[in-house]
Amino acid sequence: MNESFYSRLDPASKYLLLCCFFIFTLNGLYAMVLGSLLPLISAEYGLSNTQSGALLSAHHTGNLAAGFLAGILPLYLGRKKALIFLCMFVVLGFVIVVVTGNPVWLIIGFLFIGISRGSISNFNNAIVNEVSGGSTSALNFLHSTFAVGALVAPFIVIWSTNAAGDEGWKIAALIIAGLVLAANLLFLRADFSGLSQAARKAKMSYGFLKNTRLWVNVGILFFYLCVEATVNGWIVTYFVNEGIMSREFAQTLAALLWAVILVGRLSIVFVGDRISKKKILAAAAAGTAVFYIMLLATENVAVITLAIIGLGFSTAGIYPTVIANVSKTIRDYPQSLGVLLLISGLGAIVMPLITGALSDRFGIFAGMSAVVAAIGLMIVLVVADIRKA
Repeated sequence: MNESFYSRLDPASKYLLLCCFFIFTLNGLYAMVLGSLLPLISAEYGLSNTQSGALLSAHHTGNLAAGFLAGILPLYLGRKKALIFLCMFVVLGFVIVVVTGNPVWLIIGFLFIGISRGSISNFNNAIVNEVSGGSTSALNFLHSTFAVGALVAPFIVIWSTNAAGDEGWKIAALIIAGLVLAANLLFLRADFSGLSQAARKAKMSYGFLKNTRLWVNVGILFFYLCVEATVNGWIVTYFVNEGIMSREFAQTLAALLWAVILVGRLSIVFVGDRISKKKILAAAAAGTAVFYIMLLATENVAVITLAIIGLGFSTAGIYPTVIANVSKTIRDYPQSLGVLLLISGLGAIVMPLITGALSDRFGIFAGMSAVVAAIGLMIVLVVADIRKA
């Protein structure tokens, strides 16, 4: 980890950061494992496509609702109690999914998992931002741990199903629940006193709503999540339906994308505090446009692979850099992070739906091409942010 933000911390702050990195790795793990588990859960319980879709909607609903919940609850319970309480929702959610196939209870289980996912994202971004003093490197390292969890997720499912057959997915779910319980035990030993003092000094108001630069960064994150969610959700289908490559190779490229994102975020850890945030965002936005258009403009597998690598590097630092960009506002107004994550998170829901609707009507290439508009709007807002900086 970069000396500029880690070596200067006291032991209590270092321990708290390590706890955050561990739970955020688990956050990436169970956020991505749902995509692998859903077909197995649907087959186990005989769910229709509509019911399966409702489970994913419930997860995203919980994820978004947690933005406000995790921003407000610590003001009344304290940071540690609120964090541990909300982390327990993912444990309860996976237990529900394992023990019952009742569609209503499954929706509640996925809702609970979404609440924990959103809460952990809110808490960890806020705590790491506060402890590190808004370090771009620290926040990029945090989001690198998410990418590690995302990469590990499919392998846990593969191992568990190889070990126990079709029932193996339940083992994977319980393993994740157990790991989150372990993380909660680690957080019990963490010292939150410095953060609690900062929280008491925070401005208990919604004055941040008048901060135009915050709204510009909300917009950047909204359109970035439009891109991320659509690429993650539709890229394999696009490659297969267009006859560009086999499903196995398309899945390999999807895994490669996350591997490159991990490398990109770790790279920014070492240079992020020496390069201005506006330069990082400008390069990232421009690279995203170039490599995404390259990906759509060809059916050559070698060029597509190069585009995937470029796209991964380009998008890697956008999310954590935006958080670092508004670090002072987040420290002064704890509620602002909830608003930032809630509104920007809508992009992850809206754009895949638009892509699906356009694909049904005009073909999947048209649906994927719509993402170019989101990238264009993201670039406009990045330019606006640079001018305000």
